[in-house]
Amino acid sequence: MDMLWSGWGDPARAAALPRAVTDLLRELLGVTPRTDPPLALEDLAVPASPLTPAARAALVAAVGGEPAHVRTDTETRVRHTRGKSTPDLLRIRRGETDRAPAAVVLPAGHEEVLAVLRACAAHGLACVPFGGGTSVVGGLAPEGARPFLALDLRRMDRLLALDPVSRTATLQSGLRAPDAEALLAAHGFTLGHFPQSYEWATLGGFAAARSSGQASAGYGRFDEMVLGLTLATPEGTLEAGRAPRSAAGPDLRQLVLGSEGALGVITSVTVRVRPAPRSRVYEGWRFDSFEEGATALRRLAQDGPRPTVLRLSDETETLVGLARPGRLDSPDALRGEGCLAVTGYEGTEEDTAHRRERAAAVLRDCGGTYLGEEPGAHWAEGRYSAPYLRDSLLDAGAFAETLETAAFWSRLPGLYAAVREALTTTLTEAGPPPLVMCHISHVYENGASLYFTVVSAQGTDPVAHWAPAKRAAGEAIWAAGGTISHHHGIGTDHREGYLREAGPLGIEALRAVKRRLDPEGILNPGVLLPEDPRPDPSAPRAPSAARPAASAPARPGTPSAD
Repeated sequence: MDMLWSGWGDPARAAALPRAVTDLLRELLGVTPRTDPPLALEDLAVPASPLTPAARAALVAAVGGEPAHVRTDTETRVRHTRGKSTPDLLRIRRGETDRAPAAVVLPAGHEEVLAVLRACAAHGLACVPFGGGTSVVGGLAPEGARPFLALDLRRMDRLLALDPVSRTATLQSGLRAPDAEALLAAHGFTLGHFPQSYEWATLGGFAAARSSGQASAGYGRFDEMVLGLTLATPEGTLEAGRAPRSAAGPDLRQLVLGSEGALGVITSVTVRVRPAPRSRVYEGWRFDSFEEGATALRRLAQDGPRPTVLRLSDETETLVGLARPGRLDSPDALRGEGCLAVTGYEGTEEDTAHRRERAAAVLRDCGGTYLGEEPGAHWAEGRYSAPYLRDSLLDAGAFAETLETAAFWSRLPGLYAAVREALTTTLTEAGPPPLVMCHISHVYENGASLYFTVVSAQGTDPVAHWAPAKRAAGEAIWAAGGTISHHHGIGTDHREGYLREAGPLGIEALRAVKRRLDPEGILNPGVLLPEDPRPDPSAPRAPSAARPAASAPARPGTPSAD
């Protein structure tokens, strides 16, 4: 199933907001209903594909000679246009299709990806790796004038190897997360990576964006799970990772993780897996203030015991019920009750019981009040619902968007206040005051993330309405000592912030790597790094002289488990 072309996820799960909620949006935020009917996909005016017959023939040959795996029909191209940020959706909803790919190509494996990249370089085509299409930072809209193709990895969906002794699995990068979990569950294992994009995102996307799941307190971030990977580039194959840890020079895995398709296409990952949990328990706790709750989370993160899931909504997010998005319109939603913290425990029954008891003592000592399992169960039930709620808000005439950051614990209060102030002040200059909410969803010994949700009236031009607020938030993040992205990645939206964080020398070092791996600059141009000026970059060139890499040998400790 494909995602909704003009929104998030399964079209069958889209639902209009209750009347009570739309009335509240009008009264509090000045939201007015949309007067223009939404466009239908068949109404979009999409430019004809600029793919030349020669380029198409080369691409068909690259994917095994099957024409059906090089698609240029309008619907497929639209479904691969941009990502799922609010500006992306607003643009596609109003018919902006100028950044539609020239073609969508579906390779079946590593060698076919290499062949596609060589064909792109030879015919002046840019290439954008496409997993689940869930980018919310402009990661799927390359810059520059040259035509590009979307490299859809959905056919690369196999479990290649499983090592139950070492507890590792090697999986192709096009696997969607639920399918990966199902394959691992058949062997008694789990990856334990459950971001909000879980239902649609792919393993390759997780690696390319340094994803962090909602159970990161227990299972870790995705980049911590990756023990090895294979990267296809226009110049050949890069293999990284042959042991759980190594002192053999700089870790090239870390160069690839977070590279967002700008250095190559991740075709497989070897990841750490764990036994599937026998017990899952989620609970709710109440704190009088966000500061008090954050102190409790820090205690658990630093001194333990650490729950598998550990998150805290601020007063505003708790008040409107967004802490449990699936219960937004419920009369028994937790409203006006301080701050809601959710703790979750997964593992053996003995382990979960032990950690729950010890964590409860810490939470009570920090001022927490136990609310029972119901708030935690409701959070778990609606944990993937927020993007659907965002679509419903857009349909109702509201603007809704998110941004996230992270900082050391000592800087977190100042960062929280600075970003809230920047968003509120900037958006109020353009209309009624917005609703700005926040939660902590990822914790570490030394710091934590902040995830902000903003709801406001759309105004006459919603994209222009949001742009200055996003810039102001970025400046506030920099000034308060935060990072421009904790888990959404860089794309084009956060690129200027990344350039500042990495510094001129760091960016030049990274650009030198890109020039070696991608000399024609075909890989996701403008994403992560500004386009590298080149003489006539769209001119065809002779096929690369680089020798195609043979299939990589199985990594030590990964017997076949097809």
